[in-house]
Amino acid sequence: QVQLVESGGGLVQTGGSLRLSCEASGRTIRTYRMGWFRQAPGKEREFVARISKTGISTYYADSVKGRFTISRDIAKNTVYLQMNNLQPGDTAVYFCAADQWDRVGSSSDRFDLWGQGTQVTVSS
Repeated sequence: QVQLVESGGGLVQTGGSLRLSCEASGRTIRTYRMGWFRQAPGKEREFVARISKTGISTYYADSVKGRFTISRDIAKNTVYLQMNNLQPGDTAVYFCAADQWDRVGSSSDRFDLWGQGTQVTVSS
C-alpha cells in the first residue's frame, strides 16, 4: 500500500504560483489513479485534478482549469500540482490521493489513500 506525503504549500500573493509535490512510497504510482483535492475552512473537501494510471489522461475542476496542471514523474514516484495565477479562493489545505481500484469519477469517495495535506494561502 502506498504512503503519500505532500509538500510545497505556503503563502503567496494573488497572481502568484506554487508547485505542490506528492511523494509516494511503498508502491509505484503507476498502479494508482492519482488526484488532488482541497478543503477550505468550513467547506467540504472538493476535487481539483486527477491523472490516470497511464498518465495519459488528466481532468480538472472547472474552477482551476487553465491555471493548474497535474503531472507525475515515475522515476521520482511523485505527483505534482503546478498552480498558476493563484486567487484568494484557492486558499485551502491541499490533499494528494490515490485510487487503487482505478474507479471512475472525481468524488473523494473514489479515492481511498490520502496524504496529510499541505496548506496553501493566497493573500489579496
